[in-house]
Amino acid sequence: MSGTVLVARLDNAGDVLLQGPLVRAVAAGADRVVVLAGPRGADAARLLPGVDDVLTWHCPWIDATPTPVDAADIAALAGRVRALGVGEAVISTSFHQSPLPLALVLRTAGVRRISAISVDYPGSLLDVRHRVDDDLPEPERALSLARAAGFELPAGDDGRLAVRRPLPPVGRQPGYVVLHPGASVPARAWPAQRCAEAVEALADAGWRVLVTGGPGERGLTAAVAGSRGVDLGGDTSLAEMAALLDGAAAVVVGNTGPAHLAAAVGTPVVSLFSPVVPAARWAPYGVPTVLLGDQDAPCRDTRARECPVPGHPCLTSVSPADVVSAVEKLVSA
Repeated sequence: MSGTVLVARLDNAGDVLLQGPLVRAVAAGADRVVVLAGPRGADAARLLPGVDDVLTWHCPWIDATPTPVDAADIAALAGRVRALGVGEAVISTSFHQSPLPLALVLRTAGVRRISAISVDYPGSLLDVRHRVDDDLPEPERALSLARAAGFELPAGDDGRLAVRRPLPPVGRQPGYVVLHPGASVPARAWPAQRCAEAVEALADAGWRVLVTGGPGERGLTAAVAGSRGVDLGGDTSLAEMAALLDGAAAVVVGNTGPAHLAAAVGTPVVSLFSPVVPAARWAPYGVPTVLLGDQDAPCRDTRARECPVPGHPCLTSVSPADVVSAVEKLVSA
C-alpha cells in the first residue's frame, strides 16, 4: 500500500466526477486517499467512492474566475498537505491545463512522488510524466494516468462513473424526466425558450418533468418549468440532485456537471452538446446517450465560453420534438 495519496482535480464538479475511476484505482493501492478540489468541485469529490478526505482550495491557475496569486495562501496549502503526511500525489488536469505549478507547491510540501500528464518538460517536478492521446474519453484518460502511476482498478470494477450510496431520499415516484437548462459555460446551454418548449412537449407526451438548477438559476428554472413542469431550482444539494437523477427515466442536459452526475448514477442522457469541446472526450460516459446538436458547427473545438456564432446555431438547430424523440428512444431501449 502507498500510504496517504493526494489526488488533485481543481476545476468544476463535472470534471471531478469524471475522475471516479482514477480515484477508485488509487484507493485500491493506498491506505488513504485525499482529494484536493476547488470550491466548485469539492461537493462532487465527497460523492466519490474511495475518497477519505477532501481539501478545498481555490487554484489561481485553474479556476475559471481566478483570484490573484497569494504567496501566503500557497504556503498555507503546502502546510496543509504536509500536515496530512502525503507521500504521493496524482495530479489530474484537462488537456489545456498544466500540472506543473501545483507539482512545484507539492514538492515544497515534501511530497516524494508526483505523477501527472504533461506536455511541457517537467524537470524534477514529476516522477511520472505521462503522455496520452487526447481524444480519449476523459475518464479513460484519467484512468490511464492512474495506471502509469502504478494504480489499477480492483477486480470486478467496470471503470464506469459512480457515486457513494445510499443516496438521500427525494420523495418522488421514479419514472419522470429531468430537464436541466443551465450550464457552467454559456456557450453550452440550450436557449431557455427552447427548454420551456421542451417541457411543454414532454408533458404533452405524457411525461412528468422536473426542472433542476443551482441556487443562482431560480429565475431560469421557474421560466422553463412554467405551469407544466416542477420547478426545483436551488432546492437540492449535489447528493440530492444525484438521487433525483437516479430516479429519472432520462435526463435532458447540456455538456455540464449534471450530465456527468446522471452518468454516475446510471441514468440515460439526452445530451444537448455544443461542439466547442469534443464530444469524444466529454460526452456522458458509460450510459445510453443520444447526442443532439450540430457537431460540425463553426464553433467546433474553439473552447469558447460565449457562443462566437450569431444565433447559437449548434443548439438552436435542436427542436423540442427532437428531445421528445430522443427520450422515447432511450426509454424504449
